[in-house]
Amino acid sequence: MVDDMVKKKAVREEAEPVSGRAGPRSAVSLSGLREQAALLRHAQEVAHLAHVITRPDGSFETWSDTLPHLIGIPPDQIVRSTRLWLDLIHPADRELFRSTAINARKNAERARVEYRLWRKGSGWVHVRQVMEPIPGPADSAGRRRWFNTLQDISAEKIAAERIWRLNRLYAMLSGINSLVVRVRNRQQLFGDACEVAVRQGGFRAAWIGVRRNGGLQPLAWAGELGPLFAAPPASIVETDPTFDHARRVTEEGRAVVVLPKRDSVTDGTTKTVLEALDVAAIGIVPLLNNGQTVGAMALYANDVAFFDDEELRLLQDLGKDLAFALEYLDKSEKAEYLAYYDPITGLANRTLFLERVMEKLGAAQSVQGRVALLIYDIQHFKMLNDSFGRSSGDTLLKDIAARLSAAAPGRTIGRVAGDQFAIVVPGVISAEDLTRRMKARAGAIFGVPYSVSGSDIRVSARVGIAMYPDDASDGETLFRHAEAALKKAKAASEPYLFYEQGMSDRVSERLALETKLHRALENNEFVLHYQPKVNVESRAVTGVEALIRWNDPQSGLVPPMSFVPLLETSGLIVPVGAWALRQAAAEHRRMAEAGVPAPRIAVNISAVQLRHREFIGYVEDAVRAGATSSSLELEVTESVLMEEIDTNLANLKRVRELGFELAMDDFGTGYSSLAYLAKLPVQTLKIDRSFISKMQEDADAMTLVSTMVSLAHSLKLKVVAEGVETDAQARILRRLRCDEMQGYLISKPLPINELMEFLQRST
Repeated sequence: MVDDMVKKKAVREEAEPVSGRAGPRSAVSLSGLREQAALLRHAQEVAHLAHVITRPDGSFETWSDTLPHLIGIPPDQIVRSTRLWLDLIHPADRELFRSTAINARKNAERARVEYRLWRKGSGWVHVRQVMEPIPGPADSAGRRRWFNTLQDISAEKIAAERIWRLNRLYAMLSGINSLVVRVRNRQQLFGDACEVAVRQGGFRAAWIGVRRNGGLQPLAWAGELGPLFAAPPASIVETDPTFDHARRVTEEGRAVVVLPKRDSVTDGTTKTVLEALDVAAIGIVPLLNNGQTVGAMALYANDVAFFDDEELRLLQDLGKDLAFALEYLDKSEKAEYLAYYDPITGLANRTLFLERVMEKLGAAQSVQGRVALLIYDIQHFKMLNDSFGRSSGDTLLKDIAARLSAAAPGRTIGRVAGDQFAIVVPGVISAEDLTRRMKARAGAIFGVPYSVSGSDIRVSARVGIAMYPDDASDGETLFRHAEAALKKAKAASEPYLFYEQGMSDRVSERLALETKLHRALENNEFVLHYQPKVNVESRAVTGVEALIRWNDPQSGLVPPMSFVPLLETSGLIVPVGAWALRQAAAEHRRMAEAGVPAPRIAVNISAVQLRHREFIGYVEDAVRAGATSSSLELEVTESVLMEEIDTNLANLKRVRELGFELAMDDFGTGYSSLAYLAKLPVQTLKIDRSFISKMQEDADAMTLVSTMVSLAHSLKLKVVAEGVETDAQARILRRLRCDEMQGYLISKPLPINELMEFLQRST
């Protein structure tokens, strides 16, 4: 373009010579212009610059000679319009470019934008473009000519990214160095180091493996490596080339860089994971302990150029830091063992046990959970020790510790006194649930005689129990209260006692209620009541929801909240839920045989039922008993669907294969994401009554209901409003185009006979 301008000026000077300025003077000017043009072109090439002038319609009017080089094509193949230029821009950046150009044109002002551009033969390059309106009149559509300056800033981007990577690596090194002064064991060191690598080092994933049995075994990982390590501890896949490199690192003691796309990673699972993580390079560094290579750390990066010489040197420093930490742990662990562990059983002593109790309480506090502390006192241990000797007593303690550990795997267990052991149980649902589990384990611990000096000896224990946060807010106090409960249990010759005065009595009451519920199932004392659902427009009955009731011979009809929670915590909800499916199918058949228009019955499914291994079998039993897709549908709450998603989703899909429709109950009260909602095999959403009751007074509640209805309809789902009690609420739901409703405005839950009368009146 510059050459064209030079030529035009030269022609003009030759055609119109200026007085007193002869031909030679004109030749000098032409030569100077050519020199200036060449210098300008050279400057643009050095600065990786190009420019283009666009007409008001977006077509290219003129451009610099450096523009074709910018996109890696010959000059005769240059694109000639902004629309074609847009095709060269990275798809993820096109909208940014388009919106910037539109805003600049709208405001007739200078604008700047950075984007990725495809350069033939080189791939994506980073470009900075400045758009400037050219002074002058606009065309009839208000459009102008534009001067666009473009610069290849790839080197600048690469430098900035490298600085960013180095800063992240230095931050990672600092974070891992700080682990040395606070970690307690290798597992914690390895786990925290992997977390620091992902969180502070910017790596997509990281894992650490140690040499074991002639191979490598991963002990810790962070990021998204789950598919590679299905169940810890897992053995590294022998045929995976990535891990072959890691194994070579441990054998040779030097770092390597693996480029998955080049180094033939062919294992299916590994390849899928690496592609999903967008992994372009893997750095593997050796871990040393006392001069010996004991393992390797692998770091996954999404940039093929991540591991240059300087970065690899920093990673080798990382390996040295971890080696120092391992050596430090070796020395400190020996001292710690003597200070914190019982030398006879190998369990935590009282000091360490209390520290771990505090850790468990801190974790429970963050999730508002409950923790139980149990202290076992071995009965008549002193007499056994005196009779059989100290050595036999020590052997008995070891055997008791082994049985306790086997009966409560993963629990925090300690020997806190000569004949006392303690266990921490986090995640306690209720005192009744804890007591059931404790009784179930008692047989494994004390049900079989112990061999003491060749004799079979029966051993028993008293147990004192204290609960966090009910009885104490700190570990020391919780421990003292468990000791106090133990003292009372020994004095009263009770097998166990809770610290709180009335808790043991309440546990007994709950266990008695559980026994009554077992008997209620055996004696057919449970019944179903049904609440109708109607069409919002026509008020025609469209279905009913089955609600369980307990008809206790002693106290009459028991409210659901008095026994349903216990059904779930005790696991009784599984057989009771199976009964409800069969009963609903039978009563649907009864209505049909009596000539009553029998609507579809919705049966609620709890989280415990859905997760149970026999759940699908129970549904199939209901099918064999006569349940059909026209007689039953299943309702599952929103929060249940979000628990153990993969397992629950598989079960729900199997239910759909059996022909039943599914409804999501209490929608809006859980925490499901739209991504999962679109995948769930449900046909109906039921809006929770808490939103319906607030619609008239709370504008936010009205907005939420309207949004949920629109969302459901956009996903082609039917919407049912629960808890409708007034005509005003019904009118609002009709205006919001809700499909169905249920509540006391229509009818309370009815026994089967009253339901049949209701249905006959409604036809």
